[in-house]
Amino acid sequence: MIMTLEEKMKKGLIWTDTEEYLKEQKHAKKLVFKFNNLGPDKIDERKELIHEIFGSVGNEVWIEPRITLARGKTISIGDRTYINANVTFVDDYKIDIGSDVLIAPNVTMVTTGHPVHNEMRQYGEMFSFPIKICNKVWIGANVVIMPGVTIGKNSVIGAGSIVTKDIPENVIAYGNPCKVAREITERDKEFYYKDKRF
Repeated sequence: MIMTLEEKMKKGLIWTDTEEYLKEQKHAKKLVFKFNNLGPDKIDERKELIHEIFGSVGNEVWIEPRITLARGKTISIGDRTYINANVTFVDDYKIDIGSDVLIAPNVTMVTTGHPVHNEMRQYGEMFSFPIKICNKVWIGANVVIMPGVTIGKNSVIGAGSIVTKDIPENVIAYGNPCKVAREITERDKEFYYKDKRF
């Protein structure tokens, strides 16, 4: 039995582009081009396009241009989530973004990679694993999130991090590779930045 592209991705198997996939990608790129080139006063048109581009979008979601993506329909976004400028979604497979999430500029989420050995990728062979960003996560600027990563609820990912493994909930994590620095505590209700009190 021949597996579909989605079945291969779900099983974590190697896959290559199909005609149907390339057609879907072309359609998504047209919509994204339109979105990225709307004037700043075209708020209603932008909201409509967001619902056309993405698989599911909650209430009060705001996405700044420019965005880059592969498919769009593989991405789901919860309520009240804000995505800042120049975010890239390598969304060959699923990206699930929760509610009340903040995503800073120049973040890249990568669901797809290639085999390390050059002979095993010479014909475009790829693999894909889903990314999950849980509720109330804040992702700092220039973060890269790699295939198969889950970031637990309420956690903060520091700017410039490369996230290669799951991050638990209620922590601050940063670095290359990204590692947990500490838990978020009651003290964080007193200080908003370093020694600056509310």
